[in-house]
Amino acid sequence: MDPRDTAPDSWELEEDAEAPAAAAGLPSAFAALNVNAKPFVPNVNAPVFVPSFLQASAVEIPASDGAPDPVASMEVTEAVAPVENGSTEADMNTEEETWEQKEEPGGGGGGGGQEDMGPGEACEEGAARKEDEEMMMEEEEEEMPMPKVAPALPDAPKKEHVNVVFIGHVDAGKSTIGGQIMYLTGMVEKRTLEKYEREAKEKNRETWYLSWALDTNQEERDKGKTVEVGRAYFETEKKHFTILDAPGHKSFVPNMIGGASQADLAVLVISARKGEFETGFEKGGQTREHAMLAKTAGVKHLIVLVNKMDDPTVNWSLERYEECKEKLVPFLKKVGFNPKKDIHFMPCSGLTGANLKDPVSECLWYTGLPFISHLDSLPNFTRSSDGPVRLPIVDKYKDMGTVILGKLESGCISKAQQLVMMPNRHTVEVLSLLSDDVETDDASPGENLKLRLKGIEEEEILPGFILCSPDNLCHSGRTFDAQIVIIEHKSIICPGYNAVLHIHTCIEEVQITALICLVDKKTGEKSKTRPRFVKQDQVCIARLRAAGVICLETFKDFPQMGRFTLRDEGKTIAIGKVLKLVPEKD
Repeated sequence: MDPRDTAPDSWELEEDAEAPAAAAGLPSAFAALNVNAKPFVPNVNAPVFVPSFLQASAVEIPASDGAPDPVASMEVTEAVAPVENGSTEADMNTEEETWEQKEEPGGGGGGGGQEDMGPGEACEEGAARKEDEEMMMEEEEEEMPMPKVAPALPDAPKKEHVNVVFIGHVDAGKSTIGGQIMYLTGMVEKRTLEKYEREAKEKNRETWYLSWALDTNQEERDKGKTVEVGRAYFETEKKHFTILDAPGHKSFVPNMIGGASQADLAVLVISARKGEFETGFEKGGQTREHAMLAKTAGVKHLIVLVNKMDDPTVNWSLERYEECKEKLVPFLKKVGFNPKKDIHFMPCSGLTGANLKDPVSECLWYTGLPFISHLDSLPNFTRSSDGPVRLPIVDKYKDMGTVILGKLESGCISKAQQLVMMPNRHTVEVLSLLSDDVETDDASPGENLKLRLKGIEEEEILPGFILCSPDNLCHSGRTFDAQIVIIEHKSIICPGYNAVLHIHTCIEEVQITALICLVDKKTGEKSKTRPRFVKQDQVCIARLRAAGVICLETFKDFPQMGRFTLRDEGKTIAIGKVLKLVPEKD
């Protein structure tokens, strides 16, 4: 019992006076817990331990303990005290939890991986670190950080949620930059990275270790290529960012489109290394296609990171940086970004972390802010929180019920709310809400959510379905008229042409059933006669028919759900916007 008693003393010196007295009563309280739990009901002894863990003064404790406590054990029981005494399982939970609280301050145990930190440092990491740990901890420990997160919630909504998608050619360094940012903002521990570094060295891939923070499955690590869109989050002083790490390989562009459709802001990563920039930017490279898809997906602001500036062939040279810039600007302008307002260029090095958080001494010619500070200084995005609920579903899985993932495009969702899943019109109820893996009661637009739903099976949901408010359902149908711009297609396109439609998170096969008219690019005038075909670089209005029923809105009413891309044979053929929905003939 001795080490247990001394832990609180060494943790907080000002409580030395009362600690021995309190500690003396504790072992007996614990011994009594299993046999006769009655004395534990009033929760008298708990305050002694909580202050030592939370490092708060003894006066505040009843308040800060009383409030989060029910939250912490919400998953185990509805009513806290009575059931804990009644059921043995919950009983063990309580005991283990208090063990954890006593052990971790001592620095010896608590598998949170904080042994090599000083006690002060561990506490300074704050709620953000706690959220990150939660994912890796076991069930009992998961409840332990809750009190730490709960008090921070009132001030959480002040931080704006921004989704950042990293796009660019294969091997430009997207995942590495993502991993480096997570390390610099303290979301990945040094020890974890050292472990990755060792594992990567064994595979003779030591420069890949940072990207492993985002490329989590074995296939991605073996080949060094991202396949799925990786997700992670980090916080700055003013904002809460979600990193969406999109794949660069052309085989996985459909996944990348799904990632870009959730983003508010895109970071186009290009490699400054001799030869690499050129391959990424030439006709078959992904730099062009990704920039265009990001624009189509509705990303308004683009940050271009010129990566690998520390490479021996580049060595932070201004000439190379300007050369990349000169080649990119005309193209980005053609895609629809305004070079003065929407695009921001900055040099960096993902592997060394130069110019991501702190300015670089070698790069005196760059006077702007480093990357993370620049993200923080961006103006806020306007979002309609009073609009109807629209949540396009990105992914779904089974976990004690049906869980869906997606980004809330408009409206607000709260716990126990009734919503309707379109297009199959299932009424569902929200059982719990997780915003970036932190449980909340309500969510505002722009947040990445995990919702646990009641009233629908996981098999009945497909990515591309949409959660709507029952009083304002989103439109669904198969036929619609759209304005399309043919971007690259070798031959002509006639009615009867089939392609794959990507609209918000939905992927569906479509057929162009009729060409209605051509639109003049400069004047916007529509042709009087129906065209028989369209070819590259022409703009036309066409009627499209999807193979199945899809959810969509007109571009005018709801831009995020009215833009789409058409792809065929692994290339993006056209981009477009929905002009009107055609009702089905019965």
